[in-house]
Amino acid sequence: MSNNLHKNASFQHILDTTEQLIKEKGCRHTTLQDIIERTGLSKGAIYHYVSGKDELFGLVLKAKMEQMDTNFHGVVERTSPKDAVLPTQFIAGGMAAQTEGHDVTSKIFTYLLGQIDNPKVESLLNEIYGFSLNTAKSWIQTGQKAGAIPEEINAEKMAALFMVFTYGLRVQNIISKNAGPQIQIDDILKVLLRSLQ
Repeated sequence: MSNNLHKNASFQHILDTTEQLIKEKGCRHTTLQDIIERTGLSKGAIYHYVSGKDELFGLVLKAKMEQMDTNFHGVVERTSPKDAVLPTQFIAGGMAAQTEGHDVTSKIFTYLLGQIDNPKVESLLNEIYGFSLNTAKSWIQTGQKAGAIPEEINAEKMAALFMVFTYGLRVQNIISKNAGPQIQIDDILKVLLRSLQ
């Protein structure tokens, strides 16, 4: 995935259309032909941005993470200094939403994870993981700079633990569906706040 993609209207239209098709049909049943037909763009226009369906799905996932990062910083701007509760509550809500079966990011994550034996998909997942890890690390550092998170917390290690927790929640939801107790936003919030003290 190129970090130099120009986020123009056509590219955003492709991402939005792909997301909608995944909501309607799921990842396996969404084809590039569906995307071409729904967007009204040519095959060449789609391939200008991506080399295939898996890369496009990865870009949708990354765009959703970028949007969450933007929203996080908006919450931080509206929060009093040294207050970790509201930003952490926002993160907990995002984690909880990602574990729901109808969430597009979960559908894409599950789809790509099932194809990790494909070297291109493995590379894509590694890139997405790295991006997520760096985003989580920057959130922790933002909290440290504001005085809401203690300086002695290792932001990189804590971000890695958050990734384990987030991925674990997703896998738990895939495996258990509605069996057993459901983890609520408040449960996630308590774990995160305790971890950041």
